[in-house]
Amino acid sequence: QVQLVESGGGLVQAGDSLRLSCVMSGRTLSSYAMGWFRQALGKEREFVAAVDWYGGVTHYADSVKGRFTISRDNAKNTASLQMNSLKPEDTAVYYCAAGRWTMVDYTTPSSYDYWGQGTQVTVSS
Repeated sequence: QVQLVESGGGLVQAGDSLRLSCVMSGRTLSSYAMGWFRQALGKEREFVAAVDWYGGVTHYADSVKGRFTISRDNAKNTASLQMNSLKPEDTAVYYCAAGRWTMVDYTTPSSYDYWGQGTQVTVSS
């Protein structure tokens, strides 16, 4: 059974940085494309970033491009999201997700097969 566990969320001030981690158990991370999504209170879940199965191609939402960096370490079964220059509008629950390496649309939640439980990120102004 595949499990994804996120960590690294917290309360920070605008301009600060956070690094989120997602550890996969039950399967080998290298078989999956990995994505990060977020959901703010009262809003739909939205795409943040994704990386293909070997880490060669990354995708970002326009709202985080240049501030967030997604990475993966297949040897450690871990995907990460480095978030710099955080803004209050980045406040949300952040979820990591895993989908088949043959994925075509990285931005759609339905493309992913497994999800973590989420970690809260709160950015104060």
